[in-house]
Amino acid sequence: MELILWRHADAADGLSDMERPLTDKGWKQAERMASFLRSRIPHGTRILVSPAKRTQQTAHALTKHFTTEPAIAPNTSANALLHAANWPDADGCVLIVGHQPTLGEVVARLLCNSKDSFSIKKGAVWWLTRRAHEGDCQTSLRLVIAPDQL
Repeated sequence: MELILWRHADAADGLSDMERPLTDKGWKQAERMASFLRSRIPHGTRILVSPAKRTQQTAHALTKHFTTEPAIAPNTSANALLHAANWPDADGCVLIVGHQPTLGEVVARLLCNSKDSFSIKKGAVWWLTRRAHEGDCQTSLRLVIAPDQL
């Protein structure tokens, strides 16, 4: 299984958490990352997006064909996100557009078996792969990239 975690791009402050839109900088970050992902994500990737406005806008830079998933809204748990993705049992690839600290908690849990959290920059992607190897399943980090690196 492939799991791509994409943190929403830069968003405005001052509104309710669910209504915060992307800033001009955020739109540029989202477009840059979407352009990078478009040619790399596998065909048939299932895309799950938080209902928050900033995540919806980030995902729209990539495609209009995604599922809004309430289970990955702001302040959800790593368990809820992994359950929504059907990790590790889903076939193929799942792309999640979500929030900190949950995305960082998922990365720490899957890579380090830790309850800590990794810092994930706004607009960045962390791509994880789970494969069976000699009877064991292993999770590996395939890619980490932020919009300013593109």
